[in-house]
Amino acid sequence: MAGQLAELGVESGGVLLVHASMRAVGPVSGGVRAMAGALRDALGGRGTLVVPAFTPENSDTSPHYLDRVRGLDDRAREAVRASMPPFDPATSAAPSVGSLAEAVRLGEGATRSDHPQTSFAALGPLARDLMAGHRPDCHLGEDSPLARLYDLRAQVLLLGTGFDTCTAFHLGEYRVPAPPHRSYRCVVATGGRRQWWEYEDVALDDSDFAALGADFAQTDDGATVHTGPVGSSTSRLFRITDAVDFATHWLAAHRADAPVRALCHAPG
Repeated sequence: MAGQLAELGVESGGVLLVHASMRAVGPVSGGVRAMAGALRDALGGRGTLVVPAFTPENSDTSPHYLDRVRGLDDRAREAVRASMPPFDPATSAAPSVGSLAEAVRLGEGATRSDHPQTSFAALGPLARDLMAGHRPDCHLGEDSPLARLYDLRAQVLLLGTGFDTCTAFHLGEYRVPAPPHRSYRCVVATGGRRQWWEYEDVALDDSDFAALGADFAQTDDGATVHTGPVGSSTSRLFRITDAVDFATHWLAAHRADAPVRALCHAPG
């Protein structure tokens, strides 16, 4: 598996952000931990592996919550809200981002950023620096690990997933002129006490990311995006700088006259 990753173009000593579908990858001897190990082997001892560790489960403004309470009466909705645990970067699970991301988050020496809804986790020599300073009112913008990954020209691997999962495109949403904002709300712990926290941030919207990605894949006749097999999957590898720069221009052009599609499928 590490050989396939290297053949695809994963750089030894580099920084790699991974979105993965283990179902698409297929059976791996040793399971998801072996897949995480193969990624680290491909990166080598000087490389750093990064994954999303999102927690929409602790928010009542997220699509996850809206799906969960659809059809419930007010009393039942309030019971769901009351059952939501506050975010704890050390212990909060992130089931919505898949088993590989969870394996990395739980890996020995892993570091996680502090955002209560859109944290990241990382393993490797640059993990601590990449995860530091994730401002709680900035999901995926300039004060998030995505911007640090951009600064380092990290690679992005869509391991058996489509461009609709490409978190890097969200940084482009922050970089368009005057992006729309909306309110978010989630459960946090302050001074050991559980409480709701509401804040304003860019209105995240991934509903057109598949179309964005299809156009991005045609950049320079497809040379920007490397495509190849990893296990049973078709996977894609590219620079985060290429993806974000393309997304910034594409979103400015394609959403200029479109209404804000709040919530959609993005975290929050």
